[in-house]
Amino acid sequence: QVHVVESGGGLVQAGGSLRLSCAASGRLFSSYFMGWFRQAPGKEREFVASINWRGGAAYYTASVMGRFTISRDNAKNTVYLQMNSLKSEDTAVYHCAVREETAAEYAYWGQGTQVTVSS
Repeated sequence: QVHVVESGGGLVQAGGSLRLSCAASGRLFSSYFMGWFRQAPGKEREFVASINWRGGAAYYTASVMGRFTISRDNAKNTVYLQMNSLKSEDTAVYHCAVREETAAEYAYWGQGTQVTVSS
């Protein structure tokens, strides 16, 4: 079992920054991805960014490219999402998730952290 906990959400003005953290613990795989997803009110959950734990390759959805940066701390089993130049449309509950590198789906999810961007 893998336990995932997010932190770092909050209220910020448009143009501001926030950093989200996600700590994973338990029986982690030897190689895996950690990803960030978000769900705004009335909308479906969408992929934001992910990082390969072993090689560090990062992937982003187009709408956040150049503004958000995903990074990892191997020693702490923690992934970060640095969010800059925030826009009102970034308002959502942000969830962290873990999947084995070869798996198609993310199997382990955190409870989420609210990010609210005021215009």
